[in-house]
Amino acid sequence: MKKLLLLGGSRYLLPVIREAKALGCHTITCDYLPDNIAHRYSDEYHNVSIIDRDAVLRLAKELEIDGIMSFACDPGVVTAAYVAEQLGLPNVGPYESVAILQDKGRFRSFLREHGFRVPMSYSFATAEEALSRIDEFTWPQIVKPVDSAGSKGVSRVDSPAQLEDAIRFALSFSHCGRFIMEDFIRQQGFSSDTDCFSVDGELRFVSFNNQYFDAEADNPYAPIGYTWPSVMPEHIQQELTSEIQRLLSLLRMRTSVYNIETRQGTDGHGYLMEVSPRGGGNRLSEMLEYCTGTKLIQNAVRAAVGLPVDDMRHPGYRGHWSIVMLHAQRDGIFRELQIAEAARPYVVEEDLWVSPGDRVEAMTGANKAIGSLVMNWPSDEERDARMADVEAWVRVLTEERTDA
Repeated sequence: MKKLLLLGGSRYLLPVIREAKALGCHTITCDYLPDNIAHRYSDEYHNVSIIDRDAVLRLAKELEIDGIMSFACDPGVVTAAYVAEQLGLPNVGPYESVAILQDKGRFRSFLREHGFRVPMSYSFATAEEALSRIDEFTWPQIVKPVDSAGSKGVSRVDSPAQLEDAIRFALSFSHCGRFIMEDFIRQQGFSSDTDCFSVDGELRFVSFNNQYFDAEADNPYAPIGYTWPSVMPEHIQQELTSEIQRLLSLLRMRTSVYNIETRQGTDGHGYLMEVSPRGGGNRLSEMLEYCTGTKLIQNAVRAAVGLPVDDMRHPGYRGHWSIVMLHAQRDGIFRELQIAEAARPYVVEEDLWVSPGDRVEAMTGANKAIGSLVMNWPSDEERDARMADVEAWVRVLTEERTDA
């Protein structure tokens, strides 16, 4: 029986655990939060911080694991690459390459050095460093941690007066104590945030989608929904596919699932915003199995423990799919989820993570979602109309939070 060490413990690991067990693997989870939900479903749990790479390496040696993964868990990706390389386990690519992909500052520098289209960006450790160069910036700027995912710590800064607060906010979410500033790319159409897959460095499965946001949320950059396939023009998709493949080749990446964020700028070109060798949060790989039938999660598990992956090919979409990430508009007590009767026939899966009476928090990042709705609509037109006004047909009702 192969042993698979999974870093983290969020609910996004649950389908990974299911697939691993179906393949006959012994599943082990680890992090410093013993109450995380995934630990209830793995075969064993160890209380070890996933950002302490040497502690995880010692654990991996003790357990004599056959593979390691950090799926939908950004802080563990570099640790997983380090442990895999040290122990000669199947890995997604060289440790140094993964370290570049996982640090937004290093990633932007790598793209610039190799001729990729990239916004002007700057990486700093302190507000003082950034403020001393304030005359170099054009506005607006996006300020975010170099090492955080799920839109946590992200701000748009429209003037110098807002910069110091945005830096403090970004640093509060950074594990390494650094932040990045970059020119704001004015996008055309929808941005895309979806999962892809390479086999032996060849990009075999590429997908793009349409990403939706809630302008009224506490963090308007935290995505609240997605639809497939993308409406991005085909020539932009081809340009981005070519650039993703070039990036993977330069970094000597191997077999992996990737969460990839892209967008089309108003200059008519595609931009690579994030490329992370892990499955995305918000159930993206699960949605792609609904949309295309391709088993990204199963194949990611196979690759992690050294089993051959199934035949992978670019997707053919079937149906008119979307997912809505349920969230509260403000801190409070969850009361009820309301779904309009006209939309109910198209609900494929209603996955609510809270119960009436539970405390919920406003949508400050993807980790504040309280559930998801998987929808298969009768047409692209109805799907797009519904997703353009989610609040009209699905509502999370809360009561004011009172403390005892």
